[in-house]
Amino acid sequence: MAVGARSGHDGPEDRPSNGGSPTGPTGRAPGDGASAGFGPPGPSGPSGPGGDSPDGGGTDGRDAAPKKPRSFWKELPLLIGIALILALLIKTFLVQAFSIPSDSMQNTLQRGDRVLVDKLTPWFGSEPERGEVVVFHDPGGWLEDTATPEPNAVQKFLSFIGLMPSAEEKDLIKRVIAIGGDTVECKKNGPVTVNGKALDDKSFIFEGNSACDDEPFGPIHVPEGRIWVMGDHRQNSLDSRYHQELPGQGTVSVDEVVGRAVVIAWPVNRWATLPIPSTFDQPGLNAMAGAAVPGALGVAGALPLVFWRRRRLTCDRTDG
Repeated sequence: MAVGARSGHDGPEDRPSNGGSPTGPTGRAPGDGASAGFGPPGPSGPSGPGGDSPDGGGTDGRDAAPKKPRSFWKELPLLIGIALILALLIKTFLVQAFSIPSDSMQNTLQRGDRVLVDKLTPWFGSEPERGEVVVFHDPGGWLEDTATPEPNAVQKFLSFIGLMPSAEEKDLIKRVIAIGGDTVECKKNGPVTVNGKALDDKSFIFEGNSACDDEPFGPIHVPEGRIWVMGDHRQNSLDSRYHQELPGQGTVSVDEVVGRAVVIAWPVNRWATLPIPSTFDQPGLNAMAGAAVPGALGVAGALPLVFWRRRRLTCDRTDG
């Protein structure tokens, strides 16, 4: 009979009366208490030498309790703090939202539109280009008669971190017409010309407006590091034309430019990008710069020939 296979109803195999050895209450002979699982606990615990639990959980027979995750409400302040820091960094170095307060850029921009302005490229030395719509700080005197609303504390905070356009800063938004080194001009009933090339502005100025009949100007030479700006709603825009008596003669320093407006972000039904009109890419607009390039290349190519000729003449004299 196999050991351990007996039923609890079988009779005892060994009794004192039939010559078997006496057994204890457990059915084992006295002195067998050292058998595994029956004797008193060993020095290392109830599970025998080493105290290892049957499931291998450790020397004390207990598993380490799992770490309780933090509650959502404890994590929330940290998440909000990280979000605010990221928003502030984005506003400072990448993009910032601005609100359109007037009709001077119709129909490209409507009053109440929210535009996103690229602030990253100026950090890498990029300067405004012709045809771009740019936001710039008041150069001085352009908005002196314009009242700015007093924002509440919440508006100030949201403006500070870039989640809401600033209501306190005196900023303007216009289109760059000419850059440093350009000559810009507009006579009554005529188009705006840049370096002698007429601009076809029908695609972006307000319908029914003339190019500059309300305020002809020029010719004006734009100094290096400055730009000449005009609104797309020409008859409702106090732009460079109307500030020629101020320092800079109506031009704006590139240091005052916040960045280029790249997209209308709000309202949703007005979502659109703000590309450069094709007229600013026409051949010859950079005529002055283009004329200088061939001359510079010619000089650079002629220098090696001059040095070679001088050296040849020197060698001939030495040999003679």
